[in-house]
Parts: sequence; structure tokens; C-alpha cells
Amino acid sequence: QVQLVESGGGLVQPGGSLRLSCAASGAIFSINAMGWHRQAPGKQRELVAAIRSGGSTQYADSVKGRFTISRDNAKNTVYLQMNSLKPEDTAVYYCNVEYDGLLDAWGQGTLVTVSS
Repeated sequence: QVQLVESGGGLVQPGGSLRLSCAASGAIFSINAMGWHRQAPGKQRELVAAIRSGGSTQYADSVKGRFTISRDNAKNTVYLQMNSLKPEDTAVYYCNVEYDGLLDAWGQGTLVTVSS
């Protein structure tokens, strides 16, 4: 069983910053990729950013230049630094981990609200 514990969400004003963290624990032999998805009210869940074991990263066009994903392999933790936040970034953010080949796990979600 794999557990993902997310933290860092909250309320922030437009233009502000937040840092999300997600720590994976449990029966993991090797992690292939870690990432963040988000789901806004009435919209489908979408990929925000991902980082693979080799360090390559992928970002949604809407967050390029504003968000940075990073990873601490020793701690099985992934971070999402979000800068210049916009109201349209408001969503529940979910951590996702691909591990041991074909398995994946999801966090419980953390709410990010960008509003003045």
C-alpha cells in the first residue's frame, strides 16, 4: 500500500505564491515519475506538471514560466512551486506517483484558491 501526503494548499491573492509538497511512503520499490494534476469546478482533471526519475520535466502550457516542479529522491517527495498565481489556477491539486513499472497512486487533493 502506498500513501501520498500532500500539503501547502490555501488561499492566496492574485500574483502570490504557494508551494505544494507531496511525500510518498509505503511499499515502493522505485518511482518512475511524480506529478501534479488539478481539477477546477466543472472541469476535467488536467496535468499541471510532472518530473520523471531522470529529472526531465513536463508542464501544462498554462503554467509554463510560473510553476516549477522539483523532487527530492531521498525523501520520495515532490514539490510544486507556484508563482504569479492567477484566479484561473484555483482548483484542487492532486499529487500522482507512478511506481514499480505500471502502478500509480493519487493523493487526497489539496485546495488552492486564488482570490482577492
